[in-house]
Amino acid sequence: MAAFLGQRRTVVFALALAAFIAGLVTGRDLLFTLAYLLGLLLILSFAWAWINLNSVHLSRLTRVRRTQVGRPLEERFTVRNTTIVPKLWLEVRDYSNLPYHYSSHVVNNLGSRQSYSWRVTTICQQRGRYQLGPIRLRTSDPFGLFPMERDLTPTSNVVVFPMTFDIHQFALPVGILPGGDALRRRTHYITTNASSVRDYEPGDSFNRIHWKSTARRDRLVVKEFELDPLADIWIVPDMSVFGHVAPRKQAGKPPPTLGDVPGWLKMQEFRLPESTEEYTVTIAASVAQFFLRRDRAVGMLTYGQSNEILQPDRGERQFNRILETLAVMRAEGEVPLQDMLYAETHLFPRGTTLIVVTPYGREDWSIAARQLSRRGLRVVTILVNPASFSGTRSTESLYHLLRAAGQVVYTVNNGDDLTAALSRGATQPGYFAV
Repeated sequence: MAAFLGQRRTVVFALALAAFIAGLVTGRDLLFTLAYLLGLLLILSFAWAWINLNSVHLSRLTRVRRTQVGRPLEERFTVRNTTIVPKLWLEVRDYSNLPYHYSSHVVNNLGSRQSYSWRVTTICQQRGRYQLGPIRLRTSDPFGLFPMERDLTPTSNVVVFPMTFDIHQFALPVGILPGGDALRRRTHYITTNASSVRDYEPGDSFNRIHWKSTARRDRLVVKEFELDPLADIWIVPDMSVFGHVAPRKQAGKPPPTLGDVPGWLKMQEFRLPESTEEYTVTIAASVAQFFLRRDRAVGMLTYGQSNEILQPDRGERQFNRILETLAVMRAEGEVPLQDMLYAETHLFPRGTTLIVVTPYGREDWSIAARQLSRRGLRVVTILVNPASFSGTRSTESLYHLLRAAGQVVYTVNNGDDLTAALSRGATQPGYFAV
């Protein structure tokens, strides 16, 4: 198209030049007039196209910078004409890499000092960190002689968290009950365990002030707290390449459309991609959500394309940290699950609960789980059955081995309702549900 318009401009310029030369040769005024008109046409067309492109103000408003798989991302674009020159057409091409985010638009007949807005709502299909922008503006003069474009390079990022499911109860081994040895670890949370006092610092809340010490020392003194004597919970999603099954390719699958229905009503219709990687990440995020809502200290250990270690902590900030890590984690790790846990054993004091989410179906994991249990750790295994994802290996034999060894074990198959699959109570003696 650009080549065709360039040829049109070349033809007009050639006609103007030919008319001018013919006028010089013949001396006829008509040829000079024609040459001047064609030359003026080229000048006015260039000026019109330049004004059209450089007298546009584009604003892009993204409602949220963090969303979740299955939830909508909404953006609003506004194009404003800042001059009295009308614009016949203006193409706004967006180069965002968010899947199924079709925000490019063509604005027609934008009048003098007028503005035009449109809204784009996209159901997020894949977790990850995506770039919004850059944007390219493209327009031309009414005769199409001078097509012009301008790049708006500013970009922003949006993070799509993995999907989470509500868990009603979760079975843990007996022994991880409230009580036990204090962890002797300082925390910024206010707990029932005051360990010492220190001088007041800017930012300390007033309910931390120890008034008796303040009166005795004649200066503000605040209390230091330790974590409650509860065992930490570590979530270990297996993001190594061993055992994972790639998603099935579904040719011709159309992207979901919202129509006139609000985006939040469409969330129940969304299904997870048929991939052990996505199920592993979603289960890990759901389990973290379950325990953090119950004010437990939760950490995470995973080796994917990078090694990630999140120390145990409580609260919404810790949950966001876990989701941000899982959003970009891929099953590209080269370290097997057992080797990763053995290498990081120093992170787990006695009594720690390890919740391992893995599609690894080989029976040697049962040996590793027993060895970890002998070291005083409590191991819970959630098996994502690769056979249900068109894999060649099943976790059924490993499941029975773990059950026979008295281990807490769950099995999740492709298409399972994760709320029901993870909320079932354990039937073996020695388990309790929280």
